Amino acid sequence: MKHILIPTDFSANAWNALNYAACLFNYDHCTFYILHVEELSNIAETKNSTALKTIEKQSTTDYKLNHFFEQLAQLKKNVLHQFIALRDYGNFTDIIKKTVVEKKIDLIIMGAKGVSDPDHIIFGNNTINVITKVPCNVLAVSDKAIIKKPSKIGFPTDYNIFYTYPILKSLTEVLQISNATLDVVHINQTKTTFSNVQVANKAYLHDYLKEMFTDFHCFKEIQGLNIKETIATYLVENSVEMLTLAAKNLNLFQQLFFNPTKEQLTFQSSVPLLVLHE
Repeated sequence: MKHILIPTDFSANAWNALNYAACLFNYDHCTFYILHVEELSNIAETKNSTALKTIEKQSTTDYKLNHFFEQLAQLKKNVLHQFIALRDYGNFTDIIKKTVVEKKIDLIIMGAKGVSDPDHIIFGNNTINVITKVPCNVLAVSDKAIIKKPSKIGFPTDYNIFYTYPILKSLTEVLQISNATLDVVHINQTKTTFSNVQVANKAYLHDYLKEMFTDFHCFKEIQGLNIKETIATYLVENSVEMLTLAAKNLNLFQQLFFNPTKEQLTFQSSVPLLVLHE
């Protein structure tokens, strides 16, 4: 059984992430933990003047959480899925880390950004912190993502890192549950040749995919000086419906998603991102 954590701030983005999760794992036994994290300042302090205001905040949160589950009850029921509500107080990232350990979480599925994040970014601070600081696979889903299993997954790589078994195992799982094809994409900004390390890493990845997904993968070389714009164009021209990256390839993640261009924001923000940890 899969244990999946879905943080929520009751936004449309969080709701879309939950719907996407239920669709992606439609035929899998899953326990979905719906977690809302509040700041420590919202804990009722009965001995000071802020107590009444704090209790009102808690009541509002209770209402939102109950309403969230009322919406959930209206969805098509799946006997393979169980939903459990969680509520905690403290630093968002720390609570996520703690919950991952306590609930033996296999995957975190969350909105790409929260209600307070600006429109000109792809990922909010909470999402970036979870991706970079929590040792658990993360699927970030925007409110623009279409609720369907991906038919094509893009896997951008610079071949500078070795893809270990845990990363490849997670990649295999998502390909199996989605029946998607995989594009391994390398963007050439110059015509320089690969280093010995890159050649070895590419060969290993090629051999693994050839053995596991003979007819459902391909390797692509794309020329482009601007990596952000090149990826945005690639997504549109190839109808890519999910991107996946290795978490330890932080440099590539930063190149792709920090300070997005207008084209990237338009197209890439609608494509779910799966970040794989070791």
